[in-house]
Amino acid sequence: MPSISIKPAQIVATSNGTVYARRTGMGNKHILVVEDDADYREMVMLFLRRSGYRAVEATTGLEAVSRARVTRPNLILMDLDMPAMTGDQATARLKADPSTRNIPVIVTTAFSYGSLVDRAITAGADEIMHKPFALKLLRAAMQRHLSLDYQPPRIPLTPRELQR
Repeated sequence: MPSISIKPAQIVATSNGTVYARRTGMGNKHILVVEDDADYREMVMLFLRRSGYRAVEATTGLEAVSRARVTRPNLILMDLDMPAMTGDQATARLKADPSTRNIPVIVTTAFSYGSLVDRAITAGADEIMHKPFALKLLRAAMQRHLSLDYQPPRIPLTPRELQR
């Protein structure tokens, strides 16, 4: 008799009594959510965690750059309009850094056109999603970029390696 392989799931009960099984197959994928709107950020974080992703958050572009350099996420969801450092500025910094340039960045914005959207594309955003959007569209976009099996690039450690 052939053996059957079943992906592991975690059984979760919510406070209102709802029980669901959370897939754990994507738990190895790390998503950085960069959003200054607390309600929107909380909704996306809940969606990601219930979908089995490991998710961390940042509330500013500057914080996003710092967290991405330290945690090396597999994907970044980046708001565009934030105080202090906009999403396009943060994306440009991430794409200019050899340690983060290959991390896919999906920019999420309420702007449908204009200079901020143009700057995000120029900065190297891998995809632009216009808010509001259905979570199934977000899931599809994430799966497209995560299917590339991003591996953080190996950074040369010695001067000799830098010359290669």
